[in-house]
Amino acid sequence: MIRVIVSGAGGRMGTAVCAAVGQQDDLELVGRFDPAETAGAVTDPADLPDADVVVEFTNPDVVMANLRRWQERGWHVVVGTSGFTDERIAEAGEIFGDGPANCLIVPNFSIGAVLAMRFAAEAAAHFPAAEIIELHHDGKADAPSGTAIATAGRIAASGPQRRRVESTELVPGARGASVEGVPVHAVRLPGLVAHQEVILGGTGETLTIRHDTTDRQAFIPGVLLGIRRVAALGGVAVGLEPLL
Repeated sequence: MIRVIVSGAGGRMGTAVCAAVGQQDDLELVGRFDPAETAGAVTDPADLPDADVVVEFTNPDVVMANLRRWQERGWHVVVGTSGFTDERIAEAGEIFGDGPANCLIVPNFSIGAVLAMRFAAEAAAHFPAAEIIELHHDGKADAPSGTAIATAGRIAASGPQRRRVESTELVPGARGASVEGVPVHAVRLPGLVAHQEVILGGTGETLTIRHDTTDRQAFIPGVLLGIRRVAALGGVAVGLEPLL
């Protein structure tokens, strides 16, 4: 039996993860942590019981301090909090470098999103340029999304962007943010959940790879996979790919 604590238990994803863990025969939800004093959650981490894995769905402002806290208690961590740049991933590596706990940082727990990122990286090798449009609900804490940043990194790794843009920005930011040379445009609107579109352009053609999440339940299988497999990883891993 894997003992699980959910950090950020009062949030939308935290609530869904608590419910899902409680339905699994091999997992036991032993604690909920949320400083917002959500019903049923403890607000002081010192009051948490011992556990094997912490699922971290909190805020970019507090996540790094939480990682240090869980590592000190020897707990593996599955991170769904967004905002993980290369610098933060490197910092997580320093936190968990001495073991014995592992840390899995996942930009997107959706299996479809993981596949879409892989398809975009493969296609980028055959097109001179690409741009990313990511669309999320208006309560998302940061922009661009972690999925968009990860996708842009994979596209850039496939080869340099070969584009000729003659447009002048009449309004700063009109061309989006540049992530490793790949333009990323972030949309925030009520009614959205999580969506991403990669448009690749070449001579006389474009290719669009789009993934839509219409319900947060799409993330649950990936979260459960991370909980079950994080103990077998070494140190810090990024993305679901090492587990698939």
